[in-house]
Amino acid sequence: MTETRQMVTAVFRNRVNAERAFDLLHNMGYTADEINVLMAEKTRTTYYSGENEERFETSSHVAEGAAIGGAVGTAVGATIAAVVAIGTTLVIPGIGAGVGLVVAGPIAAAFAGGGAGAVAGGAIGALVGLGISEPNAKAYEAVLRDGGVVVGVVARNDDDLARIQKDFKALKGENVVVCSC
Repeated sequence: MTETRQMVTAVFRNRVNAERAFDLLHNMGYTADEINVLMAEKTRTTYYSGENEERFETSSHVAEGAAIGGAVGTAVGATIAAVVAIGTTLVIPGIGAGVGLVVAGPIAAAFAGGGAGAVAGGAIGALVGLGISEPNAKAYEAVLRDGGVVVGVVARNDDDLARIQKDFKALKGENVVVCSC
């Protein structure tokens, strides 16, 4: 086991790769309650609301790929959608004028536990407070504003830590960050 808890996060510009990252963590035994997901409110509304679910299932290349044996099916999207729809979520300011950040998973509780001051500091302040460097937090914020999704988890051990880092990079995750928490 790692002596200090290490959180691995990455930002994905492609929502399909974000869903694959979420699915990877889930298949490693991490529960939805352990996986952190961050996205702009607009991203959640566009891709992860119930009204768009049917469009995703029937007209996307993901659904077509699933039909011919692809690795990602609509169940993956439904899982990440469930987390941002009914999980512990928090909407905080800070990724542009009038654009809120949706935070789901245990990180939402940490932000909320920090009090109104921590949340009022916006996305960058919240991410820096979690141990992510300010340059990486700014990079995350920029990609989130453009529809990206951040996925992260506290690794249970060194083997998981190494595997998650490798797999996030293979899924085109950017700014793969490990921070102590």
